[in-house]
Order: sequence, then structure tokens, then C-alpha cells
Amino acid sequence: MTFNPNADISGNRTSKRGRNTAIAGGGVGIVGLLVFLIGPLLGVDVTGLMGGLELDDGGGQNSSSGTSMSQCDTGEDANTNVDCRMAGAQVVLDDYWEKKVDGYQPPELTIVDGQTSTACGTASNQVGPFYCPSDQGVYIDPSFFDIMRQQFGASADELAQLYIVGHEWGHHIQNITGVMREHPNDGTGAESNSVRTELQADCYAGAWLGNVTTLTDDNGNPYLEEPTQEQLDDALNAAFVVGDDHIQEQSGFSNPESFTHGSSKQRQKWFTSGYNEGLNSCDTFAVSGDEL
Repeated sequence: MTFNPNADISGNRTSKRGRNTAIAGGGVGIVGLLVFLIGPLLGVDVTGLMGGLELDDGGGQNSSSGTSMSQCDTGEDANTNVDCRMAGAQVVLDDYWEKKVDGYQPPELTIVDGQTSTACGTASNQVGPFYCPSDQGVYIDPSFFDIMRQQFGASADELAQLYIVGHEWGHHIQNITGVMREHPNDGTGAESNSVRTELQADCYAGAWLGNVTTLTDDNGNPYLEEPTQEQLDDALNAAFVVGDDHIQEQSGFSNPESFTHGSSKQRQKWFTSGYNEGLNSCDTFAVSGDEL
């Protein structure tokens, strides 16, 4: 799925913060990656889980104020620049959810360049994408997509990237509609609220992408083109590589009692359900564990 080159995304609210730092030595180790991929999408501060891992601050300072993505004007910009793709996704996600949620209040989307402070701790290239309920912010360092490719063999192309942003937006919807309050985190496990919360966010992302080609800018231009099967496979591949079982198997074990996000098969299933059947299929809290 690519953006319509003529689509207008100039009204995006996305900002960019942080320093231009990178992961040293060709990527973090497996412990860092487990935090990087299990912590992302959880919607909580995961920096405390990093144990002895230290973030290299390079002696620099975090930027407390973001710069706007004013250079991101069109769908063509989104097709050629990953930062603009995130900005374009923000525009389309807001358009979609304001039609679905009464009184919708959008989250802030921040593109993280190295690391920056949030109400949930430090957003960095070692933590990965996440939603922070305390400041209603989505934080994404695009180097996450490189890690997915280099360490897990994911394709992590355009539709996979949009799926990940859409998943984070799903957590914001859960926050503002009361899902997080009604189903608080009750620990880990294959049938836990944590897993159900994550699978619902996958379903929300699928529902958005399944409907997104009907959304247009003020000039009537569709924001996005119809996805190809190859692009859908790309999104499903991303859902697979961030499954708890797949991540754990990279370090030689698989323990469903410690699951926080769901298995690869479950993540693909719920994304597909949302994509094919829409939001009405996304109540992961209403089904038995066998149906997850």
C-alpha cells in the first residue's frame, strides 16, 4: 500500500524530537531486542525492564520541543521519506478515527531521533515504538524498521510500517474509550488482559487499513492506493515477527505463561479479522481463550 502521490498531507501535526544518534555496533543484543520488541506496543514505560543496559547519551541533550514536519506536503513525500510516511499516517488515522469515535481527541505523534523524554520514560531506539497513556502520545523511532529487517528478517516495508503506527493508535483508542480502564493489566499469560489488549490493537490496525482507501483529502484525492497481495503479506510478516512465541524462540525458549502480546498466529489472525471484517470483529475481551 502506497500513498496517492497527489494526496495532501500538509496539515499533519507530527513533530520530531531527540538527537541524531544510532544504535552502536550494528544493533543491540538479544536482551535489548526483547525489550525493544516486547516493550513496544505495550503502552507503558518499559525502560525499567532494561536492567543493566545503558543508553548512550553521547554527552548531548534531549530536545524538549519538537520540530514540525512542514516538509511533508504530499503523498509523494510519504512514499519517498519514512518520516513523512509517519506524518501521512497520522493524517489518515485521525481522519478514520474521528469518524468512528464520538468526541475523538487525537494523540500526539512524535518521531524520535535517537531519544527523547516522555511522561512514560525515555523513548529511544532501544525501546521502540510505544503509546504513552499519561501524555496521550505515540512515539516512533523509524530505526525500529531497520532492526526488524536486520535482526528478524522482516520485510518491514510500507504496509508493515503503517500497521505498526495503526497498532499504536489502537492503544490510544483503547485509552480514550475506556477499554484500558475496564480491562486493566492483570499480568502475563496467553489469556491475559495484556494479550487481549495487544490483539485488539492489531485488529484496530487491520480495520483502519481495510477501510483506508475510502478516505480522501479535502480535494477528494484518496490518501492511499489499494494494497497488493505482496503488501498485505508484508504487514502479516510484521505481525508474525512481533509475536511473543517468535521473539522468545530467538533466544531459545517459548513460555506462554509469560506472553504479553500474543503469538505470531494470533497477531496475524486479529489483524486479518480487522482488515476483512472491520471494527465490529475486534472485541478480544468477549471471546474465550481458545478463540484468541
